[in-house]
Amino acid sequence: MENQIFTAVAEIGNEHYLTPLTNTRGHNLVADEPADVGGTDQGPRPGDFVRMGLAACTAITLRMYADRKNWPVEKIKVKVSNAPFDGRKTVFHTEIEITGKVDEDQRARLLQIAKLCPVHKMLTNPIETETTLTVV
Repeated sequence: MENQIFTAVAEIGNEHYLTPLTNTRGHNLVADEPADVGGTDQGPRPGDFVRMGLAACTAITLRMYADRKNWPVEKIKVKVSNAPFDGRKTVFHTEIEITGKVDEDQRARLLQIAKLCPVHKMLTNPIETETTLTVV
């Protein structure tokens, strides 16, 4: 899976700003903007997907780890937020709530594991984007 290329496709027509999305595995979603900026508010904003991706990845990574260790974790809730981008850097605030009988050592380990989820690694390592444009 390391050499696999992951692809997301967004295609927008004249709708303001409803954008159907698909991914490599054929899942479909929509992105949009709120009505106060001209959208129809039929889906999350693009930045919401980044926050949701980090929240979901963190929760899934923690669930996998707790299950592998057979720890009594009943529920994991992850909330990710950030202030508007100020041109210098983005700071994501991740709050994790665990329901279950977790001791202090397990708690400390879960906090370490949360920072090892693939999306967290992606966002905290250097990122480059290469963009091309084709007119048809």
